[in-house]
Amino acid sequence: MASLTESLQRNNKTIYVALLIVLCVFMLLDYIPGCSAVSSWVTPPVALFLGLAFALLCGQAHPKFNKKLSKYLLQYSVVGLGFGMNIQAALASGKEGMEFTIISVVGTMLIGWFVGRKLLKVDRDTSYLISSGTAICGGSAIAAVGPVLKAKDSEMSVALGTIFILNAIALFIFPVIGHALNMSQHEFGTWAAIAIHDTSSVVGAGQAYGEEALQVATTIKLTRALWIIPLAFATSFIFKSKGQKISIPWFIFFFVLAMVVNTYLLGTTETGIQIGNAINGFARKTLTITLFFIGASLSRDVLKAVGIKPLVQGIVLWIIISCSTLAYIYWF
Repeated sequence: MASLTESLQRNNKTIYVALLIVLCVFMLLDYIPGCSAVSSWVTPPVALFLGLAFALLCGQAHPKFNKKLSKYLLQYSVVGLGFGMNIQAALASGKEGMEFTIISVVGTMLIGWFVGRKLLKVDRDTSYLISSGTAICGGSAIAAVGPVLKAKDSEMSVALGTIFILNAIALFIFPVIGHALNMSQHEFGTWAAIAIHDTSSVVGAGQAYGEEALQVATTIKLTRALWIIPLAFATSFIFKSKGQKISIPWFIFFFVLAMVVNTYLLGTTETGIQIGNAINGFARKTLTITLFFIGASLSRDVLKAVGIKPLVQGIVLWIIISCSTLAYIYWF
C-alpha cells in the first residue's frame, strides 16, 4: 500500500494531466451529434470528487497553476452563465431573497463572533474570517477581508481550509437533502445560495438539482456576494486598519452585464438566442472543470492545519444558517 501511494505521488503530475485531458475530451464529445450520452457522466459532483481523490491520494500537482486557473475560470464561467438568464426574472428572484440575505449576513457575523470567540476561544482573526466566509461567499469574502484585517497567512489558510472542506461536503449532500425534502427548484436555489459558502459550490449544487434552481441560486448568491464591499469597509472601520486595498469582485458586475445583453439584445432574435445558449453551455462545461481544479487544490496539510476548533465553528455556523434558511423558506 505504501509503495502504491509513493508511486501515485511520484507520478502525480502525469496523472493530473491525464485526468484533465479525459474530462475535457468527454465534455467536448457533447458537441458531436450522437455522443452526448457518452459525456453525461461528467457532472460537477464527479469533477469535484475526482479532484479531491487526486489531491488526497497523489498530493498536489501544479498548485500555483491550479489556484490561479480555478480563480479566473470560475469568474469567466459565472459571467458566461449570465448569457443564459433573463434579468427581469433574475431581479424578481433576487428581490425575494434580499430581506433574508440582509438578516442572515448580519446574524451570521454576530453568531460567529459568539461561537468562535466566546465559546471555542478561536483566535480573533481566524474566527472573523470563518464568519465572513460563511456569511457571504466563502473564499472570495476571506480573500477580500483578509488583507483589510491584516490576517497572517496561517490564519488565512485555516479559514480557507475550513470553508473549503464544508464546501466540498455541501456540493454532494445538498442536492440529496433537497430531493429528500421534495423541495421545488426555486426553494432549493434559495436554500443553496444562502446556506452554501462558495459561489462555485452554489452553482454546482444548483446545476445538479435543475435549471431553475441554478438560475435562482446564481442570482441570489451573486447578489449576496456584493456584501463583500460593505463588509470590507466595515472591517476596516472596526479594526481600524487604514490604507489597505479592498478587493472588489468585478466579475459580478460583468455577470449582470451579460444578463442585460442576453435579455435585451441576444434574446430578441432566434440567432441571438442560439448564441446566448452556446455561451451558456460552454460556461457550464468550464465550471465543471473549475470544480476539478478546486478539488485538486486540497491537501493533507490543509486538513491538518484546520484543527478541530475552527472546524467546529464552521460546522456550527453552517448548521445554523442551513436550518434557519429552511425555516424561512417553509414558514415565510
